[in-house]
Amino acid sequence: MLWPMRYEGRLYRPPSEADALILQATIGCSWNHCTYCDMYRDKTFRLRALDESLEDLEHAASQVAARVEKLFVADGDALVMPMAHWRAILERAHALFPNLRRVSCYAMARNVRDKTPDELAELRALGLRRFYVGPESGDDVTLKRIAKGDTFAGHVEAAKKCHEAGIELSVIALLGIAMERSEIHARETARLVTEMDPAYFAALTVTVVPDTPLAKLAKRGAFEVPEVPALLRELRTMVDEARPTRCVFRTNHASNYLPLAGELPRDRARIVEVLDAALDGRVRLRPEWSRGL
Repeated sequence: MLWPMRYEGRLYRPPSEADALILQATIGCSWNHCTYCDMYRDKTFRLRALDESLEDLEHAASQVAARVEKLFVADGDALVMPMAHWRAILERAHALFPNLRRVSCYAMARNVRDKTPDELAELRALGLRRFYVGPESGDDVTLKRIAKGDTFAGHVEAAKKCHEAGIELSVIALLGIAMERSEIHARETARLVTEMDPAYFAALTVTVVPDTPLAKLAKRGAFEVPEVPALLRELRTMVDEARPTRCVFRTNHASNYLPLAGELPRDRARIVEVLDAALDGRVRLRPEWSRGL
């Protein structure tokens, strides 16, 4: 749901926010070092002027106030905004959009940890309901290689603070990123999902994007996307070994070869059966030409 607002550069949002109003309250990503990501490399991170963000909310409300049920606050890790910005945005949004039921944003684990428990609880009370966190892997060696800027333990600590504040977590893993550590990556990611215990868990497949550090590694032979069976085996391990309390699971992102949906642990056996059938060649995979970011 994109309205004629003052957007800078490309916008990104999770698939589940396709029908959300997008407010670009930060420009770029405050970290912006992940080797595989080019989403914000053309931007220098900054906080957008608060009055501009509030004016954009007013502008959207003048056109579609009753239609807005979800608000996604961009760009890459908007949680980094100071509380004064968040308070003003959330209060104005709920005043302007009578049917608003959820506000969400991307969040890095370090930015969750930088907020106090009282601040997170206040954000939840003001309507910030969901964080999309992308640890990508639970393997600390892989996390260091991809310059994620955090660790297994750091993500678990962040998740604990979110749970205590009542904020939903949607956790994202990245298939194919770990090279020779593929099995360790899959097992440790399953363990991380268990420890973070998110309400939502999604997997994406790594893509070598031009002009990223990962592309430079690939060019000199230091990185190669695994063959499809190896990607499916990683996913199988993650699904089979993760033990969240109750978690919606999806691989509906366009980068994936096999779209799957279900709930863990309820649908684990069925999903594993589908993955086994795909590994046996009995399930049609998404053709290469239809995959994308």
